[in-house]
Amino acid sequence: MERALALAARGIGLVSPNPLVGCVIVANGEVIGEGFYTYDGVTHAEVIALEAAGDRARGATAYVSLEPHSHHGKTPPCTEALIEAGIARVVCPVEDPNPLVSGKGFEELRKAGIEVVTGICEEAAKRLNEKFFCWHKKGRPFVHLKLAASLDGRISLSSSVSTYLSSDEARQRVQALRHEYDAILVGGTTVAVDDPSLTDRSGLPRRRPLVRVVLDGHLATPLASNIVETAGEVPTIIFTSQKGDKADQLEEKGVVVIHDPGGGHDLNFVLAELKKRDIQSVLVEGGSAIAGSFRDAGLIDKLSIIFAPLVIGGDDAPTAFAGEGAAEMSDALKLSNVSVQLHGRDIEVTGYPENSDAA
Repeated sequence: MERALALAARGIGLVSPNPLVGCVIVANGEVIGEGFYTYDGVTHAEVIALEAAGDRARGATAYVSLEPHSHHGKTPPCTEALIEAGIARVVCPVEDPNPLVSGKGFEELRKAGIEVVTGICEEAAKRLNEKFFCWHKKGRPFVHLKLAASLDGRISLSSSVSTYLSSDEARQRVQALRHEYDAILVGGTTVAVDDPSLTDRSGLPRRRPLVRVVLDGHLATPLASNIVETAGEVPTIIFTSQKGDKADQLEEKGVVVIHDPGGGHDLNFVLAELKKRDIQSVLVEGGSAIAGSFRDAGLIDKLSIIFAPLVIGGDDAPTAFAGEGAAEMSDALKLSNVSVQLHGRDIEVTGYPENSDAA
């Protein structure tokens, strides 16, 4: 099962809005077929593995990282392929959250006399497909908030000064993170101050370009900024409450301007609009006001803070989270399943909000 999950992970960046799926066929203790799914490849992991196994699949065991589907979509049902190949046992960690599939695939296999074993590596399987699970269970994109901060929680020297805190190793980690996501989201202040490119520079293959999303209520995004100048090549969306000449000029340069009466502050509206565009996951990179808004709205599914080993101090240096914040300690955002990684001199702390589906 661990091998099936590792195979599934090879589809990162290549499957959204579908799930990551890997399959391993085993007979007499020997691996006789493997496969993983990619959206453009169309063929499902189970079918690829069965084709590799050939006639030896009869009586074998299939280890599949997610419940095989039993409905007709772009391809015939995977359950049908497993049944016709004569597979005797299917080991699968978890049900598919898609209502079209959930439980029905296992049911079809059992009806055909195939033994179905579930629950093996269940948590790892859910974590691998956390974006897909959120997409179906919450009906919106998965939100991962990532911040770079000093040890005292400051994200820059001041709100009007571009400040780079992270080491080269930490910046490489950020590119690897961007590769996992369909969209990257920042506020208008971040664009005005840092003039970022907001692209995936991991060098890894991806099916669709990383969509850049800016919440800019006052439409302060400069026409000469990197993201505007390259909007014709890289999908770029700005949410704003403003209309008029500036919006028209941005659209002429290729920016998709979405009029939001809330000026980008209605995050449920923003996420709903992104879902309409088949964006399954969003990496939120700040700044302080944006981070606070997502915290206050309870819309963070995963949080990563990369701490640089330095202290900024001062009253004017912005903290990582603005917004209303917690009135009492019981209102504080508490994390579970916390992991810690070292990237050069920087420390990444990642966790999931308690009581969330992802936790």
